[in-house]
Amino acid sequence: MGAKMLIDGYDTLLLDLDGVVYLGPHPIPAATESLKEAARSGIRLAYCTNNASRTPRAIAEHLTALGAPASVEDVVTSAQAAARLIAERVPAGSPVLVVGGMGLRTAVRQQGLRPVTTALDHPVAVVEGFTPDLSYSLLREGALAVRQGALFVAANADSTMPTSRGEVPGNGSLTQVIAHATGATPIVAGKPERPMHRESILRTGSQRPLVVGDRLDTDIEGATAASVDSLLVLTGVATPLDILTAGPRHRPTYIAADLSELHQPYPDITVEAGQWTCAAWTATWKDNSLSLEGHGDPVNALRAASAATWASVGHHSAAPAAVTSALELLSP
Repeated sequence: MGAKMLIDGYDTLLLDLDGVVYLGPHPIPAATESLKEAARSGIRLAYCTNNASRTPRAIAEHLTALGAPASVEDVVTSAQAAARLIAERVPAGSPVLVVGGMGLRTAVRQQGLRPVTTALDHPVAVVEGFTPDLSYSLLREGALAVRQGALFVAANADSTMPTSRGEVPGNGSLTQVIAHATGATPIVAGKPERPMHRESILRTGSQRPLVVGDRLDTDIEGATAASVDSLLVLTGVATPLDILTAGPRHRPTYIAADLSELHQPYPDITVEAGQWTCAAWTATWKDNSLSLEGHGDPVNALRAASAATWASVGHHSAAPAAVTSALELLSP
């Protein structure tokens, strides 16, 4: 019998998109081939994105154009989670003011609700999701409707989103316009909140999912909140410093360079006499400071360093100054 691969034992991959499968229009190296291999082995793929701007069909077409196995049914968006959240609280056919793009309007309509664009239609809810051409007029109408008592729902609360040019303002930043103008706090549907995970499980029927993401504050926190395992890939937002200083709810089960490591044995991390070892790397936490020595794959260094740091600080977060001396060894 061959060695156990990281992916073994899971029936579904709940995959983030931006920073995991692609970055803007371009695929991330090794991503599509790794997903094809997972699909061939019988693993269900669910593409779970906080980006509410595009329809599932557009996302599936983008994925297949990049070479990834995907159908419309495999795509789960924060727009869909937000629309379901609203539909479960209001009568069928109710008007919902959509502050967002076609992906959000389509999701609202598919839940049996009526998307509108003005507060004059007396919407029972306002739902906001990212779209690159969001207008002041829609933000104005959303604020007016919330002031009139409409339920305020945000597709997600991501403060930023990754692009090929760097991180740019995300929907969480845009929702602050209505929140600041009205004093209302939106109910958030997307990761890391439970509505998004619930939507993913309802759609896939998964019994043993593995959440795969590149962000600690959405993907990994969402997995922690749902008590499921998670894999953090180093192809997107999270940095070694972010990982080492992560609090308990932001600590992934696994760390990998990219999706190809799904199909490799995950190395053991052992601890003896205050030293955490992963492959040829050993991390030590002493006098409230991390030290690291070894050679080889720097991802193994990060695994050892993370295990040592998290075990030593417990329910707290490590101070950046405590891990700085080890950071130069941790760039994959």
